[in-house]
Amino acid sequence: MKYLRYVILTQIIILSAGMNSWSQQKSITFGKAVVLKDVTPAISARSFPLRWINVNTAEDTWTKKKNLLVCTGKPIGVMRSEKQYENFILHIEWRHMEAGGNSGVFVWSDANPAEKSRLPNGVEVQMLELDWVKINTKDGVEPPIAYVHGELFGVGGVKITPDNPRGVRSKSVENRCKGRGEWNIYDVICVDGVIKLSVNGKFVNGISMSTQKKGYICLESEGAEIHFRNLKITELPPGSI
Repeated sequence: MKYLRYVILTQIIILSAGMNSWSQQKSITFGKAVVLKDVTPAISARSFPLRWINVNTAEDTWTKKKNLLVCTGKPIGVMRSEKQYENFILHIEWRHMEAGGNSGVFVWSDANPAEKSRLPNGVEVQMLELDWVKINTKDGVEPPIAYVHGELFGVGGVKITPDNPRGVRSKSVENRCKGRGEWNIYDVICVDGVIKLSVNGKFVNGISMSTQKKGYICLESEGAEIHFRNLKITELPPGSI
């Protein structure tokens, strides 16, 4: 019996050592959770800081500079929220610092990156700098500008129904994004598999029937420096999953 306990303990230690070591890094405090008074039960009606966990990027990929969260874009990977969310409102402001920069936010994600892409599953809210379409022109044809500002799509096997189909993705119906060095505002409402996205003060995109309706929120590092500020998450009452 003593030998059996020793074998079991040894296996647990081995399995623990094989887990993603990035999850052991010190968390970053950025943004705040906002309590929706009279709707969401809460111990306190005050907002409180949010903590983020580095999943598979470098130690210096994410840096707090006063009220800004600066992402170098290298290497490709994500940082996830400390907890999972089901129904919520996400307010986030962002600006790219490089022409053609690429980034985004994953919602309802398992925060378990694929080995090849280094990105997790979920529904991605696209954040591209406006020059991305020019830099990625192929055979003289530019990708649609709608791809840049807030395209919504499922990643890693997550399926969605697009409001404004561009294949399996949903495109914004109006280009409202600003270019390099200018701040953009996304308000993302996620409820029971439905997402509505407002870009700089106007709702221009949405999806429904997401096959994944609860998970982490992930901020993406994908090759270019991007800044985030004024991140707020307002948690809403749960639905039927």
